[in-house]
Amino acid sequence: MTTTTTKPASEAETLAGDTGLDVVTGAFSYSGQAIASQLLKRGRRVRTITGHPRNSPGDGIQIRPLDFADLPGLVASLTGATTLYNTYWVRFAHGTTDHQQAVENSRALFYAARKAGIQRVVHISITNPAIDSPYPYFRGKALVERALAETGIPYAILRPAILFGGDGVLINNIAWLLRHLPIFAVGGRGDYRIRGIHIDDLAELAANAGEHRDDTITDAVGPERPTFIELVRTIRDAVGSTSPIVRVPGPVLPIAAACLNLALRDVLLTRDEYQAMANNLADTAGPATGHTALSAWLAENASNLGVSYANELQRHFRR
Repeated sequence: MTTTTTKPASEAETLAGDTGLDVVTGAFSYSGQAIASQLLKRGRRVRTITGHPRNSPGDGIQIRPLDFADLPGLVASLTGATTLYNTYWVRFAHGTTDHQQAVENSRALFYAARKAGIQRVVHISITNPAIDSPYPYFRGKALVERALAETGIPYAILRPAILFGGDGVLINNIAWLLRHLPIFAVGGRGDYRIRGIHIDDLAELAANAGEHRDDTITDAVGPERPTFIELVRTIRDAVGSTSPIVRVPGPVLPIAAACLNLALRDVLLTRDEYQAMANNLADTAGPATGHTALSAWLAENASNLGVSYANELQRHFRR
């Protein structure tokens, strides 16, 4: 789905000729790194605001701390930039941060962006956000979209479902489980669809969106929509696993995942994530906006998939 609300002609001008400064939240994390790399390739200067400034390599990127409680600091870090590329969010509640806190943090960031004179915000959201969603993740994403619209800053919202490519977690860890477990369990019938987009395709969409001033909302999705069980079978064949794939009742899967969470000291899958996926919230029926086919990417990268486990908590909370 792509919707566009065009501003007056004087505001719809392209920014492609501006070789100024952009800010990317978390430019050393997964999606933020891909967006920052795309911007650098286009001759933009990049500054990042990050929660781990001391643990981040430079790579020619200006580094500023991300402290949502420090409004003057946020404004200073954003001042002088043209566009804010926002990838900030939390996948699951951990420690003192939950989805409601992430919404409040996002509001603070957008307020600081307006105070700093940011001319455009490109925001990474999720497919199928809804204010009345029973899932805090999707409800929170909808509230953040609304908060962004209320700032009055021209914006582009990109809505991916599942990302793959680079050092992504989901596909890699499915492959790891298939390489190591005697069986692989799929909740329910497994007929819920997954609409993934390659991380570089998302970065290209984001950089393109930053070059215009019209307000847009775009589903960031690739050309393929396999069912989950089809996806697992494709990954199994690609990595040469012989683990049988078994269907289990839906309520059983989060329990099994919780046991794996303890063994892996990670959060492999939450109950809400499974239920949202089973309710087809990781799928859209609209046209593809990314061009990389997941099946082709799996075939090309099979030898590297699942060789090591990608620990989400280690990446984000144990630095």
